[in-house]
Amino acid sequence: MRLSFAALIAGLLCSGSAYADTLVDHVRGLTLNAAGNVERFNGIVIDRDGRVLQLLHEDDPRPSRLDFAADGRGAVLLPGLIDAHAHVMGVGLAALTLDLSDTTSLAQAQGKIRAYAAQFPGRPWIIGRGWNQELWQLGRFPTAAELDVAVDDRPVWLERVDGHAGWANSKALAAAGVTAATKDPSGGRIERLPAPRVVSKVAGKAAGKAPAPPVALGAPAGVLVDGAMALVSKIVPPPRPEDRDAALAKAQELFLSRGVTAAADMGTSIEDWQAMRRAGDYGRLTMRVMAYGDGIANTVLIGGPGPTPWLYEDRLRLNGVKLYLDGALGSRGAWLKAPYADAATTGLPFLTETQLKNLISRAAMDHFQVAVHAIGDAANATLLSAIEDVAQTYQGDRRWRIEHAQIVDPADIARFGQNGIIASMQPIHQTSDRTMAEARLGPNRLNGAYAWASMLRAGARLAFGSDAPVEVSDPFAGIAAAITREGADGQPAGGWQPQEKLTRTQALAAYTTGAAYAGQAEAKLGQLKPGWRADFVLVDVDPTTDSPDRIRRTKVLQTWVAGKPVWELGKK
Repeated sequence: MRLSFAALIAGLLCSGSAYADTLVDHVRGLTLNAAGNVERFNGIVIDRDGRVLQLLHEDDPRPSRLDFAADGRGAVLLPGLIDAHAHVMGVGLAALTLDLSDTTSLAQAQGKIRAYAAQFPGRPWIIGRGWNQELWQLGRFPTAAELDVAVDDRPVWLERVDGHAGWANSKALAAAGVTAATKDPSGGRIERLPAPRVVSKVAGKAAGKAPAPPVALGAPAGVLVDGAMALVSKIVPPPRPEDRDAALAKAQELFLSRGVTAAADMGTSIEDWQAMRRAGDYGRLTMRVMAYGDGIANTVLIGGPGPTPWLYEDRLRLNGVKLYLDGALGSRGAWLKAPYADAATTGLPFLTETQLKNLISRAAMDHFQVAVHAIGDAANATLLSAIEDVAQTYQGDRRWRIEHAQIVDPADIARFGQNGIIASMQPIHQTSDRTMAEARLGPNRLNGAYAWASMLRAGARLAFGSDAPVEVSDPFAGIAAAITREGADGQPAGGWQPQEKLTRTQALAAYTTGAAYAGQAEAKLGQLKPGWRADFVLVDVDPTTDSPDRIRRTKVLQTWVAGKPVWELGKK
């Protein structure tokens, strides 16, 4: 029986867990093997367990007995894309709260905040994220007073686009007890107002003027960076379980609409994990999640003595732990070897090397995979040294992950090729951060910035992601960035640091086989081959041959997970 896609979707979705043998035919299929070579095919047979049974080529006979068959009508069929670094619950919560990522000026942001508060008058706090002072061309962080202009009747707390700074209004600062007397916590910084010139009573009388009222020196300006964010965030009402359930459902919809069938969730809390378990228990966990606990405490609370098994037919697993070594470049929290070119600071190290090694050892002793956020060159160098030391004790297939690895001293790049290190990077960061990185670093420290090709040449494994919701989880935009080093506007022509461009297959591999390997799922995901999960996406563009501009505009037509269609363009 040969059905249309619409009929097939209705039939398969109604079939529940009883999978049927299925043929998707007349496609321009391609997959990469573990060696990075392309295999092309024009039909795929899926067994009753949702696994690939056979890839069919032009002259191969088609199965004569099928329960379902679909005509792909020449669409390109790719393995399901894997986002190697995302914040799954953050994507959903961001979509359900105030989103400032599209604002291009402070005034526009103020207007959007004001309108949002008016739309939800009963909410005790206004929560959101996505602001970026670089896009606003402020040349500084925004202030609490500027947020008060939009909302002054209740607390407001808005995370920066990278999640490494928060913007509070005066009500939020007061509720948190953040004052001029509050000290910067370890690994954090309270942005402060310039110290005013206070006129003493004696000087005032001598000048024939009324004495100035005393003004507190170093009063909080309104933005808290990295470790200081907890001063406010700890008193923000947490999402309820039903909020997390709704956020997870929304996140899955957004990932699947971009062709992403699996994601590494970086920083899973016990509350996030319970939401994922609830979704799995009720058959609502559609995509696959490879979880990394938010610090040792959450990881042990979730996994107990070690990583969990795969759950819900390979849809959920706790792989390991996510640690943070420094902040972000945009908020000048990334830990650099030399001061920033545009500020007298070297950033914010969160841990000493001894503390870092102790945490890595604690995780490794129970066989949790370790993923560490390191953006600045000092952070990367320190992490590399820690791995080199710890790896002498904890040997074998550990797959140490360095998340972001954005700014690396060229002298340290060769070290990424040792000890089985995985460079988990985000191509779209390079295009969106380019001008900011130039300002932060100056022209003489860019050779090791976003150095994807150098990492590969050094022997590192490469896995690509988005850091969503910091960026949109769009692998096709990432592939275009990786092969051109140009933004969507085509700038800079020829690419920024063009020696770091990747080939098309290298870029595609980082979102498929490389990301699967990084997530300890290479025996299940990342390829289309007999026995592997039948996760794939139908699109209108071939990323191995079409132009970068066309790749950026890729239209996802359908997304399939475990041999079943789970998302279709134009369908709700």
